[in-house]
Amino acid sequence: MYTEFFNLKTLPFSLTPNPNFFCHLRGHQEALNTLQICIGSGEGFIKIIGEVGTGKTLLCRKLLGSLDETYVTAYIPNPDLTPVELRKAFARELGLDPTTSQDQHELLTALYQHLMSLFTQGKKVVLIIDEAQALCDESLETIRLLTNLETESHKLLQVVLFGQSELDERLNKPKFRQFKQRISFSYQLPLLNREDLDIYLYHRLAVAGYAHGSLFTKKARHLLFRASRGIPRIVNILSHKCLLVAYGRGVRIIDHKAMRLAIKDTEIANATRLSVVGKRLIVIALLMAGLLVLKGSFSS
Repeated sequence: MYTEFFNLKTLPFSLTPNPNFFCHLRGHQEALNTLQICIGSGEGFIKIIGEVGTGKTLLCRKLLGSLDETYVTAYIPNPDLTPVELRKAFARELGLDPTTSQDQHELLTALYQHLMSLFTQGKKVVLIIDEAQALCDESLETIRLLTNLETESHKLLQVVLFGQSELDERLNKPKFRQFKQRISFSYQLPLLNREDLDIYLYHRLAVAGYAHGSLFTKKARHLLFRASRGIPRIVNILSHKCLLVAYGRGVRIIDHKAMRLAIKDTEIANATRLSVVGKRLIVIALLMAGLLVLKGSFSS
């Protein structure tokens, strides 16, 4: 690979959500601060929404690593589960064996007793669900009911949902009004702006061990921003491919030519570019139609 060629210790633009690469950009840092403050104050439901590729899973991993021994976390990365499977997964995450319960009522009783035991030990339990938009309606209701496990004065369980915008669309339906009322705090992860992109590139390269100034030319960064639309995952894909191109050419700088090749080779970047071109064509067509209407009115 190109790591030795560029004097890197590791791949800087891997798609694996490694918390070491968490970049403290304003939007992502605000989201992390919101999570930590809300969890610390014992809020019941917290929701983080972000488009595909904006770094929700990385933020989730960063949150998990930032919680101290006061917290007991149950992390469910793939919530495409039935209500029964979801309760069992939650029990396993807490160290319980769900197979010892004869039915769901017995399992809920075991969960309540375990949560009470943790509460008396001064522990706080946090259920963290990634890709929450994949939860079926019944499982969403199951989560709401789990938060009913409480003492007279304290919630025994906090829930953090990480999901795409589809989750918000579903929760806006009338049948989820009870669920939505439980959400104390919600945060929308922003896309990278042009300044964020430069900081993001510098940060990831620095973490990977690069210490030789700017690796990407200004024109290359401009093309990268346009093609990625500020989505970190697409930034990583294109940057990785650019490093491969430069390595293949024996060049230690990423210029606009390498970036154009990377964009051309990346379907999602081309789709983005085509959609932008398509919108421009629609605008032009509407303007032309408007001119024709005006011309017709003057002629009459």
